Formats: sequence, structure tokens, C-alpha cells
Amino acid sequence: MRATVMYGAGDVRVENVPDPVLQNPTDAIVRVVRSCICGSDLWPYGSMPTGGQGRRMGHEFLGVVEELGADVSGFKAGDLVVAPFVWADNTCDFCRQGLQTSCRHGGQWGLHGVDGGQGEAVRVPQAQGTLVKLPVAEDSALLPSLLTLSDVFCTGHHAAVTAGVNPRTTVTVVGDGAVGLCAVLAAKRLGAERIILMGRHKDRTDLGREFGATDVVAERGEEGIERVRELTGGDGTHTVLECVGTQQAIDMSIGIVRDGGAIGRVGAAQYTQVPMGFDTVMRNITMTGGVAPARAYIEELLPDVLDSLIEPGRVFDRTVGLDEVPDGYRAMADRQALKVLIRP
Repeated sequence: MRATVMYGAGDVRVENVPDPVLQNPTDAIVRVVRSCICGSDLWPYGSMPTGGQGRRMGHEFLGVVEELGADVSGFKAGDLVVAPFVWADNTCDFCRQGLQTSCRHGGQWGLHGVDGGQGEAVRVPQAQGTLVKLPVAEDSALLPSLLTLSDVFCTGHHAAVTAGVNPRTTVTVVGDGAVGLCAVLAAKRLGAERIILMGRHKDRTDLGREFGATDVVAERGEEGIERVRELTGGDGTHTVLECVGTQQAIDMSIGIVRDGGAIGRVGAAQYTQVPMGFDTVMRNITMTGGVAPARAYIEELLPDVLDSLIEPGRVFDRTVGLDEVPDGYRAMADRQALKVLIRP
């Protein structure tokens, strides 16, 4: 089959790789119908050392079940399913706490002999706990929005939930990428009436306004902090959803959040230190968030997607075929595309 392999910074190829086969009775084979490029894929795309052995790419996909291991029940060949961006048994103690990202028997796509989602098919370990059946056909117009349940919308939702967004809280979203825009949509869904979006790309912030942002702040750094505080009577917002992962983004979040407030950070952290010293302690700021346990949220969010009450799939602004995936990476890295959908 054909699949995406990264060999180093800027070096993405689509190659022939072995077809997936069942290796364990808990496996399933899924033919990929839709996948995509994640903003987090751009970090290795920009910095991965060149090596002889490539890395299989892609952790967001939905597809059709083709084969099931003997221990997998509740599914049949032909079912359309979505897979969260990590696989998990959904039964261990961490999974029962809603922390499937820490599953004792789980793992990540594209590592240790497991296929990546940017290909024609995937062997799904722990299929019983990982996959979620979708009650639509594989040509449904809802597929882009359903695909966001594998990662990007659930990640924005995780930022909002962990920070405690509700109808009584004001919100600042740091970042106008796909996760940031999904965080705006999630905050609006949870009832927030004041949502400030920090971003400087008009096409993205325009979509953010359609998703529910009431204000847009283009400034960054100290200017950005000052502008948000001006908009909030000097106090800052009750919650800040940090959706970038840079040092500047986390510093701004701490500067923006209201005393007693919470920061939900879900950006893939490219920093190693957070300024949480005595001054921050005196402000009673809560730092929360982390990697989103998407599997814990899919059933909750799925009905609103099926009823078209929310359309997170609008973050996809370019579609490519599998052989065009390298072009998709370049487009996202060059800020010519917000998020790229892949149709194998």
C-alpha cells in the first residue's frame, strides 16, 4: 500500500510499504477514507534530523473496517469508524479515569511497527477500545467534521474543559491555528459569551468570529497582553486557552489570565520552562490542560456534529490526494493552508 514517510526536516515522501495484517486478536484492519496533516506534524517537518529510516506519519483518520481480530466485538466489516490520535484499550485504570493518553496498554500511531494514518490502511491495535463507530456512509458530507473528533476539535475542547469554561467565564484563545479555532468553537459550545481570539491572519480570525469569537487581538507579546487587559477593564480573562506551544504563547497566557483564573494549555510545548514563580503564586493562577484524551470526548461531541450544530470541519481549507501529501505539508508550513485534508 501507499503511505506517508518522513525522513527529515522538509523531506516527506509517499512510498510503497507493506500492507497491514492482523498480528494480535485485538487488532483490526481499517481502510482509510479520510486523514489529515496536523499542526504538530510541522514540528518534525521543520526540525527532524535526517536519517536513513523514515518515520510513518499521521495520527488523525477515519475509515472502513475491513478485518477484525478474534477478540474484537461490536464491529463488523464495512463499519465506518473514527480513531483517536492514540490507541488505547479503554478499560485500564487510566482509561476509566478518562485519560486514554496514559493507557497502560496503548500507544501512538506510526511508532514501533504500527501504521500511521496518512496512508491507505492501518492496523489498529486495541481496536475494541480505540475505534468509535460512525452512523453515516463513507461519502457523507459530515466526514471532515467527524474527522476532527480524532484530534483537533477534541484538543480545543480539552483546553476549554480543563480551564473550566462556562457561561460565566470570559475566554482568551491564544493562536489562530486549527486547534485555536476549535478552542473558540468549543468555548462557544460551552456557553462562553466573551471570547477573545489572539491571531493575525485575517482569513483565520474571520472564521474564528464565525465560530464565536467576539474580539480579535492581532498584537503579540507585551502589546498583546496590554490589549487584552484593555478589553477587560484591566483584569484579563477568567480563562486562557493556549493553543500554540511556544514560550511567547505561554508567557502571554500568564500575562493575560485574570487573578484566580486558569490556563488550559494544549499547544505541543516547544518550551521547557514556565514562569510560575512567587508573583504567579500570589495571583492564584491554575495551570492545567495537556495532551487531550480524545477518546474520552468523542461520544459527548459526536451528536452535535451529526446534527450539524457545530461544524469543526470548516478548519480544513485544502484537500489533497495521497500522492500530494508533500505539497500539503509545504502549504501548511508556508501558511498557505490552515489544515489539509487527505483523501487516499
